[in-house]
Formats: sequence, structure tokens, C-alpha cells
Amino acid sequence: MDGAGDITRSGATVGDGGGGGGGGVPAVGVQIQHTRILPDFLQSVNLKYVKLGYHYLISYLLTLCLIPVMAVILVEASQLNPEDIRQLWLHLQYNLVSVIICSAVLVFVLTVYIMTRPRPVYLVDYHCYRAPDKHKAPYNQFMKHSRLTGDFDESSLEFQRKILERSGLGEETYVPEAMHHIPPQPSMAAAREEAEQVMFGALDNLFRNSSIKPKDIGILVVNCSLFNPTPSLSAMIVNKYKLRGNIRSFNLGGMGCSAGVIAVDLAKDMLQVHRNTYAVVVSTENITQNWYFGNKKSMLIPNCLFRVGGSAVLLSNKSADRRRAKYKLVHIVRTHRGADDKAFRCVYQEQDDAGKTGVSLSKDLMAIAGGALKTNITTLGPLVLPISEQLLFFTTLLVKKLFNSSVKPYIPDFKLAFDHFCIHAGGRAVIDELEKNLQLLPRHVEASRMTLHRFGNTSSSSIWYELSYTEAKGRMRKGNRVWQIAFGSGFKCNSAVWEALRHVKPSRNGPWENCIDKYPVQVVS
Repeated sequence: MDGAGDITRSGATVGDGGGGGGGGVPAVGVQIQHTRILPDFLQSVNLKYVKLGYHYLISYLLTLCLIPVMAVILVEASQLNPEDIRQLWLHLQYNLVSVIICSAVLVFVLTVYIMTRPRPVYLVDYHCYRAPDKHKAPYNQFMKHSRLTGDFDESSLEFQRKILERSGLGEETYVPEAMHHIPPQPSMAAAREEAEQVMFGALDNLFRNSSIKPKDIGILVVNCSLFNPTPSLSAMIVNKYKLRGNIRSFNLGGMGCSAGVIAVDLAKDMLQVHRNTYAVVVSTENITQNWYFGNKKSMLIPNCLFRVGGSAVLLSNKSADRRRAKYKLVHIVRTHRGADDKAFRCVYQEQDDAGKTGVSLSKDLMAIAGGALKTNITTLGPLVLPISEQLLFFTTLLVKKLFNSSVKPYIPDFKLAFDHFCIHAGGRAVIDELEKNLQLLPRHVEASRMTLHRFGNTSSSSIWYELSYTEAKGRMRKGNRVWQIAFGSGFKCNSAVWEALRHVKPSRNGPWENCIDKYPVQVVS
């Protein structure tokens, strides 16, 4: 489409140039114009098409090389006569022992491969929680309640107002019920109630849509960073749904917004060990007891960004589930920068000078996130990028090291590896930076921006709201690859790669069911 646009513009320029001499009164007679029949391809060729052609050439190079070899083999085989075939059979009969030994070795090798190869992990279905409308927090209501609490001074209120205006959040995000009271009523009971509403709301719909009985679940992984009561959140789920007594349950805490990918990785490892079973991964965050009521600017930002949300994901290692599964897990790559002190403290829960607890965000957060992303994609790249991109990257790196240190490093084109991008909706700045650094197009980050606008930062579950957005728009096709990438405290950057096994339609009662036609919307900068 871009190439056609360039050619059209080139033709328009030629036409304008040819007719530029007519001043006021039209000339009498016939005027002959010399126009170019074909466009000037040297001017109109777009470099990205050359690059795309190079990508196809390298990707299918092995196939192109094998075609002549296969042709030669077929020609030779077609020239065999019955006598040649009989001689070959006699030769095999006289070497029966060799044939048996080779066959036995082949069977043994195949058996070992089948027994030791990683079991495929399928995503059967998932569901994202949508809170009731009474829990919505429009800008004006948010600011009004913040003022009425009496905990914030004028400077803090103005700071929150500016953050909200620039955050990318819309007017329909949700905060827990305890925050709607004046004054707010955070308590252990209210926090438990929020957790139950989110987790059970997502799980009820998941079990209903997938027709899976809770007793069939063999593995349960729950992640929530800031709320870890006793009994645990995973125990609350076991109690609610009366899960079986030998279930393998795990409760991950304090691992930040990237914990959803960590939970999937743990479930994947468990599914490699335990055959023929299901795993459920529940990702959420709890706001009720973690709202900050102080005046330290770096600790006020989470109040403006984090909102209620959660997801429940059903995974399976049963081969029979491939037919009905939505996705197959391809790769998970995890990066941890916790050995660096700045990275460790850039997202830090602490008390301010007045003794009020909150989560502080460092001014170095984006730089640290960029470093973690660089490490993560350096590991992920060789697993997913086509050989053409890897050769370009390696060649540029070699030239830079050996000849010219001023040569800019080549940034691989991840658009050749993935069809859809689910970037953690941590804030507008996060999405902007990844769009710029990975050279993505606006449509690639649309799901992330719209999720941030509609639901806010729902922490580790945000990547599932984004995937649900793509499905609701009808864009997920069989064979499409999805890159989920999330950042979290510690500091961590984690990636998950999924492949669609069919044309995926949104599940019933999805989070976008009643509002997808409104999106995308123009987000005010």
C-alpha cells in the first residue's frame, strides 16, 4: 500500500510540473505535454520492500537449494528398471543383520525422542474480570474523593490531576468499593472481598466457558504482589471450588506486574512433570490496602495508574485439547536485573517520612526498563527472528566491532516475527518507549493503549486484556504469533510467545463485549 502511495505521489508531481506554465489567459491551440509513462522507480522504491524481499529469500534459501537436489534424485529414480530394483532387494537380503540393527537403533532413538521431548502446552481458554459499573472512577470523581479524604495537600492534588491527564487512562476504569467511601475504608475484610470478587468472577466465567469441572484441575498458580493473607489466595480458591486434595498449588507474591508470565512459566514446568492434566493461572493485584494516603510525589503515581482487574487462564498438556485450544505456548524468556541496586530499588514498597506505606517509583525507571528489555530481546531474538534478521544483526555487529565503532547497531525488525504485540499497559510512557525503540506501528500498540484507556494498569493481568482486545476485534488468525511482554519490580522483564491454533473468537462475557465497537479512541497526549 505504501509503495502504491509513493507511485501516485510521484505521478502527481510530474503532472503538476508539466502544467505549471499556464498563467492567466489560456493559450490558443494545442499544447503537447511530455509525461513519463512509468514512474521513476529509483525515487519511489521503498527500502522496506527490498528488506522484505531479502527476508523471503533468506527464509526460503534452504528450500530453494533442496529443489535441484530433489529433482536429481527423482530423475535418477525414474531411470531404474525392474532388474535394478531386484538387485537392490537381494543386496538388502544378504545384509539382513545390518538392516535389523539399523532399524533397532532407529526405533530406540525415536522412542527416546518421543519420551524426552517437551510436552506442548495449550491455552484452552482464559477470562478477564470486568468490575460492576458502580465501581467506575471518572476523573472528576477521583479528584473529588481525593480532596475530601483530607490526606492530600494542594500540591499533591495538583500533581495527581496532571498525572491523570497525561496517563492515558479513560473515564471508565475501576477502583475497589472501599475507595468509593468518604473517607475510604481500607481493611483486611475489604481487601479479601476485592480479591474474591476479582478471582472468583474470572474463574466462574472460565469454568462456564470451557466446560471444565474444578475437580479436573491438577495445578493452581496464583500471583498477587501486594496482598498475601493467611490462608493464601490460592487456598481461598481451593476452598471456594472444593478442588481436589492432591492439587499442586502455588502462591506468588511481591513479583510485580510481570508475575503473570512467571506464573505461566511455573505452570508450564509443572505440566512437563505431571501428565494429562490441567493448570489454572490466576493473575491479579489488590488495591484496597495499598492505596497511598501521603504526599510524596513518587508514591502518588500508583494511585493514578493502578486499577481493579484480574485474569484466569486455563492451560493443558492433553493432546486431545489441541483441537479446541486457542493457543500453543512457544517460548518464555525471563530476565532479572535484581543484582543491580538501582534496578532493585526502582519500584520499592516503603514508608514515607510520615509513616504512610506506598510504592515508590524511581525517576530511573524507564532507563532501567530499557536495559532489561535489551537483555530480554537479546535472548528472545535468536528464538523467534527469521534468519535474515539475525544475519543483518550479526553483520552490523561485526562491522561495528572490527571496522567502525560509529556504525549504529542494527535493530531487528520484530514485526517479521510477531503478528500481535501485548505490551504491559503500565502507563503511556512505557507504551510510547517500546513503540519507538522496537519501531512498531500504531496498530501494533493499539491493544495496549486501549487496554490502558479502558481498564487502567491492572498489573500482571493487563497482557490478557490486550489479547482479549485483539480477539474482540476479530484480528486473530490461525498461525498468528503473539508476543506478551511485561515489566515488574525486582527489576524484571519477561516475555511469552504464543501461536494461534485457529481463528480465535472472543469468549462469552469477555471484558470488551459491550464496548469494543467504541474502540479505538483518540487518546489525548
